[in-house]
Amino acid sequence: MSLIVALAWGCVHASIAMAAENAAAPGDVPPTRTQVPIDAGWRFLRADPADAAREDFDDGPWAEVTLPHTYNAADGEDGGGYYRGAGWYRRALQVPSLPADRRVWLQFDGAALAADVWVNGRHVGRHEGGYARFRFDITPQLKMGANLIAVRTDNAASLPIAPLGGDFTVFGGLYRGVSIVEVPALHIDLADHGGPGVYASTRSLSDDRASLSVHVALRNDEARARRSNVSVTIDDAEGNTVASARRQLRVGAGSTASLDLPLAIARPRLWQGRTDPYLYTVTARLDSGDEVRVPLGLRTIRFDPRDGFVLNGKPYPLHGVNLFHPQRPGRGTAVVETDVAADMQAMDELGLTALRLVHYQHPQSVYDYADRHGIAVWTEIPINGVIQDSARFLDNASAQLRELVRQNYHHPSVVLWGIGNEVYATTPDVAAFLRRMNDLAHELDPSRPTAYAHCCQRDDDPKAAITDVIGFNRYFGWYPEQTDTMRAWAERYRSAFPERAFMVSEYGAGGSPLQQQVPPPDRNVPQSGWHPEQAQTRYHVQNWRDLRDQHGLSGAFVWVAFDLASDGRHEGDRPGINDKGLVSYDRSVRKDAYFWYQANWSARPMAHLLDRRLAVRYEDKVDIAAFSNLAEVWLTINGRMFGQTPVVDHVAQWSDVPLVIGTNDIRIAGKTAQGTTVGDRIQLTRMPSPETGISPIPAIRKPVPAAPTGKPPGQ
Repeated sequence: MSLIVALAWGCVHASIAMAAENAAAPGDVPPTRTQVPIDAGWRFLRADPADAAREDFDDGPWAEVTLPHTYNAADGEDGGGYYRGAGWYRRALQVPSLPADRRVWLQFDGAALAADVWVNGRHVGRHEGGYARFRFDITPQLKMGANLIAVRTDNAASLPIAPLGGDFTVFGGLYRGVSIVEVPALHIDLADHGGPGVYASTRSLSDDRASLSVHVALRNDEARARRSNVSVTIDDAEGNTVASARRQLRVGAGSTASLDLPLAIARPRLWQGRTDPYLYTVTARLDSGDEVRVPLGLRTIRFDPRDGFVLNGKPYPLHGVNLFHPQRPGRGTAVVETDVAADMQAMDELGLTALRLVHYQHPQSVYDYADRHGIAVWTEIPINGVIQDSARFLDNASAQLRELVRQNYHHPSVVLWGIGNEVYATTPDVAAFLRRMNDLAHELDPSRPTAYAHCCQRDDDPKAAITDVIGFNRYFGWYPEQTDTMRAWAERYRSAFPERAFMVSEYGAGGSPLQQQVPPPDRNVPQSGWHPEQAQTRYHVQNWRDLRDQHGLSGAFVWVAFDLASDGRHEGDRPGINDKGLVSYDRSVRKDAYFWYQANWSARPMAHLLDRRLAVRYEDKVDIAAFSNLAEVWLTINGRMFGQTPVVDHVAQWSDVPLVIGTNDIRIAGKTAQGTTVGDRIQLTRMPSPETGISPIPAIRKPVPAAPTGKPPGQ
């Protein structure tokens, strides 16, 4: 009996389903790699007791938790400071049998920031870095019968582990899943920096032929040398094999080996981003039955100072958002896959072409989604704000970069390796550090360019000339010290540095759905408690109009997709939250600025009325505006046609729309090119003034302490 199947009867169905999905052809050895989550049944304590790794330690008083779990779910988003320290997890594991020819690995998809792991009181390893997958071979520590897994996580700020700075909460704990992976003794290497052990590289690409090399890393945990056939096949999206190769390899006892197999695909279909994100599948298989599959997208990429981002030989505009790790109120980063999918779907509906994944490695499902939907990705290591001039910190940053590249090399969506963000120091060691990271990224993957996000210092700072592409975090119109305009700055930079490929890696403004002011204030006060939604909308309209026509700009990324936990902030309608998101922290409100970008980026017909959360008015006449990608729309009020107007630069406007006392039903509609009607509807309540009947003062809604509860997403 397989150890995995025997671990828990509740996992039997998952194992059977996996075996059926990977069923081999007649005469083949069936796939023998199995993976089962062990997310339930953990006990947890937010403290650092002595001897908690011992088998006989009494964890009875500890809390029962199910992964994913973070111990900063409450204090990491309330603005009052949060716990930075150790948290312990323990779990029992029943092992009825220990097959001699099998190996058992413990896989963590993310543990912040450091994790020490014990099995049956024996230390099996330590991992430093909160955002990458890592694995330990626990076969030597296992025994038949009852076993005990103990994990100590630590997110202390004093650790020499990136990130050392950053405007975000560093949630501690086992905030992603844990699983048991069982493989034959001779297997595709599970210790390759958390990567899959299979890496396909495109050597040349034309309309007639794609020449590839597939690297396969093997590990032999037996006490004798082994020989194995290594078979690699490439299947198209319909399941047809379009290329295959096979070679025998000898792997010494207790050692590793690797090989590179050349393959070619005739008349390849390219990965064309949003237009056609076509994927092949690469499968590597050993005689032992071990098998690994990874996606393959065939494309060429480059960044050009004149043409911007070039995909498969053609300019391809990159416009999108900065996406932080998925979060939810009361759970922090301890989210489940349905949460991740919902976030990706919400951003997909914007019509974006790119994501910058900040400020560290994201769950694998994010990259998988981007592959399938043709979204280009900038992904980065957590070098943020501060570095240490020490060998240990350099080693840690290098290790996290190796993990990022190995674990995401096979994703065609990844077009940039990011080596840092807003490192403020200007001493020579900072530039030297970034050069080391840049060189290492090129060594690990010569096929992809590098990027760095620069902020708050001169455009000609040495840090801005190290990577292949430079990003600038620019908040003109939000932070008062940034007094330029986006258009003037971009034109000036391009003129001064015509040889550099550059992006706007961040731009944004705070906006609270609970705070409404028409017209918005003339001057924004970012550190204040007043962030009216209309000010955020105005900011994005102005700045996107400045950015969209900038010839040679390689890309632009809104900060940020969703409001996020930043426990040091005290601004907007609540502490502990960065409210620059296009969508609220609880995901219940898509702010008006969200629909500005949807009108500009999406091909799906849409129309959205603005200022719906300013639902109570005192004026007898109001101005109405809407964002749309239609040619024209008409407005009705209380069932009566008010007027039809063209949509100019994605905005439709009506002046002096009369309101009656009480409820006013306001609707807009327009026709698509195919004759389909698209529209939107809001209700405004006109209230009489107690003294004069109607107040001439513009309506303002003051902040309230409750969490936002707006309309469902998409409405």
